[in-house]
Amino acid sequence: MPERLTEMLMDVWTPLIILWITVLPSIYMAPLNQSQILPSGSSMGLSGLSGEQKVLNRSKRGWVWNQMFVLEEFSGPEPILVGRLHTDLDPGSSKIKYILSGDGAGTIFVINDKTGDIHAMKRLDREEKAEYTLTAQAVDGDTNKPLEPPSEFIIKVQDINDNAPEFLDGPYHATVPEMSIVGTFVTKVTATDADDPVYGNSAKLVYSILEGQPYFSIEPHTAIIKTALPNMDREAKEEYFVVIQAKDMGGHMGGLSGTTTVTITLTDVNDNPPKFAQSLYHFSVMEDIALGEPIGRVKANDLDIGENAKSSYDIIEGDGMDIFEITSDVQTQDGIIRLRKPLDFETKKSYTLKVEAANVHIDPRFISGGPFKDTATVKIVVEDADEPPVFSSPTYLLEVHENAAINSVIGQVTAHDPDVSSSPIRFSIDRHTDLERQFNINADDGKITLATPLDRETNTWHNITIVATETRNHSQVSRVPVAIKVLDVNDNAPEFASEHEAFLCENGKPGQVIQTVSAIDKDDPKNGHFFLYSLLPEMVNNPNFTIKKNEGNTLSILAKHSGFSRQKQEVYLLPIIISDSGNPPMSSTSTLTIRVCGCSSDGVVQSCNVEAYVLPIGLSMGALIAILACIILLLVIVVLFVTLRRHKNEPLIIKDEEDVRENIIRYDDEGGGEEDTEAFDIATLQNPDGINGFLPRKDIKPDLQFMPRQGLAPVPNGVDVDEFINVRLHEADNDPTAPPYDSIQIYGYEGRGSVAGSLSSLESSTSDSDQNFDYLSEWGPRFKRLGELYSVGESDKET
Repeated sequence: MPERLTEMLMDVWTPLIILWITVLPSIYMAPLNQSQILPSGSSMGLSGLSGEQKVLNRSKRGWVWNQMFVLEEFSGPEPILVGRLHTDLDPGSSKIKYILSGDGAGTIFVINDKTGDIHAMKRLDREEKAEYTLTAQAVDGDTNKPLEPPSEFIIKVQDINDNAPEFLDGPYHATVPEMSIVGTFVTKVTATDADDPVYGNSAKLVYSILEGQPYFSIEPHTAIIKTALPNMDREAKEEYFVVIQAKDMGGHMGGLSGTTTVTITLTDVNDNPPKFAQSLYHFSVMEDIALGEPIGRVKANDLDIGENAKSSYDIIEGDGMDIFEITSDVQTQDGIIRLRKPLDFETKKSYTLKVEAANVHIDPRFISGGPFKDTATVKIVVEDADEPPVFSSPTYLLEVHENAAINSVIGQVTAHDPDVSSSPIRFSIDRHTDLERQFNINADDGKITLATPLDRETNTWHNITIVATETRNHSQVSRVPVAIKVLDVNDNAPEFASEHEAFLCENGKPGQVIQTVSAIDKDDPKNGHFFLYSLLPEMVNNPNFTIKKNEGNTLSILAKHSGFSRQKQEVYLLPIIISDSGNPPMSSTSTLTIRVCGCSSDGVVQSCNVEAYVLPIGLSMGALIAILACIILLLVIVVLFVTLRRHKNEPLIIKDEEDVRENIIRYDDEGGGEEDTEAFDIATLQNPDGINGFLPRKDIKPDLQFMPRQGLAPVPNGVDVDEFINVRLHEADNDPTAPPYDSIQIYGYEGRGSVAGSLSSLESSTSDSDQNFDYLSEWGPRFKRLGELYSVGESDKET
C-alpha cells in the first residue's frame, strides 16, 4: 500500500512541479549580475574622456540576456508576460525607448517601449514553432537615436503534454504459425508523439494490450508483440483481434494515449493426419469397362490446408492389387480407383482392397503426434455384361502348300461366348482383307478352306481377318488376324538368269572358255538350289563346243577346236538342259547363241558382222541405210507437192443438195473490178438442179401444176454474166411456182450497165424526194405494186 500511495502522489505532483520550474523563471527573470553584463557603448559615458583614454578603455553594455521562455497553449484574460528588457542607462526617466523586431514582433510578441516588458498576445503551439528569434534595442525617446547596438535573443516555447500518441502505420496485420511456443515473435508496432521528447515525459511512451489477452503480450517499451499461450490451434481459432495502447508521460496518470488494432492470423502447419470419411466403401463395375476408366472415388479429409493437406493414396492389401490402381486428384484431393487389367465376371465376381492415405509433407516437429496416415476398405463387385466372343488365340498362323487342292482345309479358328448364356458363334472373313476371295470359312466350325489356287512365287503370305459374331446379339463382334504362309513345292524349272549371247573369236584356241552362265529357279528349296547341266542327247558329241560345271551352280562353255570363220558360219546355237534337285526334279532347255567375231591379238572383240567381208572397200551398212532414208524423204515431199497442186486446180462445185439462190458467196479479195471474171468461178452462179429439170417449191404447195420448163444447156464459163442473170430474172418473174414469192434473190454480181444503178444509199447524190420511181413498173409484175406505192407517194407530195 505505501508503494502504491507514493506512486499515486508522484503522478499528481510531478506535472505541477514541472510547471512551476518552467514558468517561474520566465515571469520573475532577475537582472543579470555585474559579472554577466557586457561593456556598454553609451556615448554619454564617454563624452568627458580624452582620445587616448578612448582607445584604452572599452565601453560596457548595461544589460544582456540569453533567452526567455513562454509556456505553450497558455491562455488567460490578459496577455502573458514573457520577460522584461532593462538597461542600466535608464535612470528611470522616460527618455529611453525600447524597440523589438524579429520573428513575431508586433503580432505575437509586443514590447512596452517605456518599461521594456514583453507580452505574448496569442496562444503558442510548440509543435508549430518551437522558438522565435528577436532583436531588441534601446533608443533615445526624443531623437530615436540608438543608445546601444541591437541585441538578439531567443524566446523558446516550453512544451506541455498536449499531443496524444498516434500509430501512423495502423491498423496492423500479422501472422504467426499455429502451435508456436510462448514468446514467439509476432510483430512490432510503433507510435509517435508530437510533444518534445527532450523536455519532460510528454513524449515518453509505454505500450500495453487492451484486448487480446491471454493469447498475446507486448513489451512496454519496445512494442514487440509475442505469443503468450502455447499450442494455439488454427483449426480451433484462426484469427485474433488485438488492441494495443500507447500512453505518454511514461504511462503515469494524466498522460495521453492512442490505440491501434493488430489482426493476427495463425498460419497452418501439418499437425493433423488425413482421415477417411468412412471406413468401408462399396463400388460396382461392369466387366467390360475399358482399361484406365475410373471405378470410384475415396476421400481422406485433412483439417490442414494447402500443401499440408495433400495426401497420397496407395493400395496396400487386397486380392486385386494387380487389377486396380489408385491415384490422387490434385484438385479435389480424392483417391481415384482405376482399372489396370480386364475384368471377367465368369472368373471372379468381387474384389476387396485396403487403401491408405498418407500426408505428402510431414512436419518433423509433430512427427511424435503421428502417424499421419489412415486406411479404409474398398469392396468392388463385378457385374456381368454381354461380352463379345473370345478367340482361343489372339493371332493364328497357318501353313499351306502352294499345290493344295481347291476346297481343302488349311486350318481352323475357334471362339466362344464368355457369358453365362453362351450364345452360338458364326464365323466370317472380312473381305476387305481378302479382296481376291482366295479363302472361305465354315460359318459354324471356323474351318478355313482354299477357294482359288495359290502360287508361292506370286505371294508368299496372305493376311486375312476372321470375324466372330454372336447369333443372339449381332452387335457383339470380335476379330482376329490370321496369317497364312504358302509353302513351296518344286513346280518351276530352272532357266538361264538372263538371255546370254556368247562371242567366239576366230583366232581362238581350243579349250578356251567362251562364256560362263548361271541359272535361276523361282522355287525356294529348304537346302538351297543345286543345278545339273547337260547337252541334248543328240548333241553330246558336238564337234565344236563342250560344257563344264563349276562351283556355285555356274556353267562354262568351251571351244573344242580353233579356226572358226564368220564366212563359213556366223552363229552357232547350243541347247543346254538345266535340271534342279527337287522332288520331282524339274528341267528346262535353254539355247545359248554363240556368235563368231573378229578379235584383236589380245582377244578383244572388234567386229561380229559379215558385211566386213562383203563391203571391204565400199560403204558400210549404216551409210546405206542413211542414203535410203534420204531417198524416201524426197519421194514423200514430191508426193505432197503434187497433191497440193491438184487440190488447188479443182473447181468450186456446189453440192447437189444446195441451191445457189439460198447461199451468199463471200470473197476476201475485191479482184480487178466488174470486168474481172477470173477472180471467182462462174460455176457458183449455176444451178445444176435447174439445168437438169424442175426445182419444186419447198415452202408452200403450188396452186396449179406448172410443167417443168425446158432446161438450158450448160453455160460455159466464158459467158457474159449480165446475160446469164437477165435470163434467170425473166424465168423467176414468169414462174408462179418459183420459190419463194417474198424472198430476195441475192447475187454476188450486179452486171454491167444497170438501169437502176446502185441501190446503196451511200452512193446516192440526191435525196428521196428527188428520186423518180417510175422505173419500178418496168421490172415486171413483182415490182408493180411497189411502183404504184411510190408513184402515189410522189403524187401526194405534189398535191
